[in-house]
Amino acid sequence: MRAKGLLRDPDFLKLWTGQAISQVGSSITGIGLPLVAVLVLHASPLEMGMLGGASAASVLLFGLFAGAWVDRLRRRPILIAADLGRAVVVGSVPVAAVLHRLTMTHLCVVAAAGAMLSVLFDISYEAYLPSLVESDELVAGNSKLALTQSFAELAGPGLTGILVQVMTAPIAILFDAISYVCSAGSVWMIGKPERPPVRHAEPDMGREIREGLRASWRDPVLRALGARAACSAFFLGFGGSLYFLFAVRELGLSAAMVGVIISVGGAFNLAGAWIAERVTLRFGVGRSLIGSSLLTGVAALLVPLAHGPVMLTLAQLGDLGWPVYNITELTLRQKIVPGHLLGRVNSAMHLLVRGILPLGALAGGALAQAIGVRSAVAVGAVGFLLSSATLLRIPMRRLR
Repeated sequence: MRAKGLLRDPDFLKLWTGQAISQVGSSITGIGLPLVAVLVLHASPLEMGMLGGASAASVLLFGLFAGAWVDRLRRRPILIAADLGRAVVVGSVPVAAVLHRLTMTHLCVVAAAGAMLSVLFDISYEAYLPSLVESDELVAGNSKLALTQSFAELAGPGLTGILVQVMTAPIAILFDAISYVCSAGSVWMIGKPERPPVRHAEPDMGREIREGLRASWRDPVLRALGARAACSAFFLGFGGSLYFLFAVRELGLSAAMVGVIISVGGAFNLAGAWIAERVTLRFGVGRSLIGSSLLTGVAALLVPLAHGPVMLTLAQLGDLGWPVYNITELTLRQKIVPGHLLGRVNSAMHLLVRGILPLGALAGGALAQAIGVRSAVAVGAVGFLLSSATLLRIPMRRLR
């Protein structure tokens, strides 16, 4: 039983509905919070950097502890609590704005707390899904959840712009708070019982975190996936920090043109989420992982070769491979990691990406200062493509 079976599964549909609503809401806050800082509080560049750094720092500090908590407790109550917590945190922004008490410190606290709760939610639902659906339905379930995320990333910016224009930025964020309440209600209505977690006779947070890290390292499949995540995140950081600089200053493109090009990538991302299940079932896990990884890597090489908008637009084709890779990698993790360790392994993988990406951004900026923006973007693209080689160390027999 795969896609059609899940569409008739009321419990999965409740999780999917709640996640879809909250994803659209999250995209509103992801854009709306910086707009509040710029339009309402007239933030300086330093303050904008602090706002972005607050969320990244909280993820790094909290990530491993979140995985340990997820493995200690039932996952469904954590999902509900994380949603309600995000509703309160995000909802404080429009309330403070109406009372004329909104400050940059308040926004930084909201960004940090919201990021922590989002990590807790993401790790929990990735660990919760295998207990909600059958093993042979995991690809279909992850595909559908990724599809709504891609749709939110595509529709969210335009919706946010309309809401901000009509209602002001702080009031637009109120829709995100409402979406989290709806998501919590949907998860609360799930009726399928969840198995109790494995409890240690003597709980020890440090030991439990080490268990998750050891599990991620000792398994050859997880070790290869982790190596790819770390390498790709580092070199992906080059493009993340330099892409807009390269497009605007090197190529002379307008902000509107850059926005259109990125929207093309969003459309490809949505298409990739749509076909991910069929690709994985048709070609298998191993070929899907390597093929999608190579697609994103080759597409990244087109960016430093660009001398105008056409090549830069063609590079967005790589966004077709991102959902295929992410869905296949997550499904593989859910299948091979024991349930009592899944939260901690998921958190370790999240941290490999979110912790190393900023380091890559710093390295890319420093390298661009020394050798030029185009050359630094090329180094990042080549490194990102070569990160796919780590997947060749996976024993393919285990992936059949």
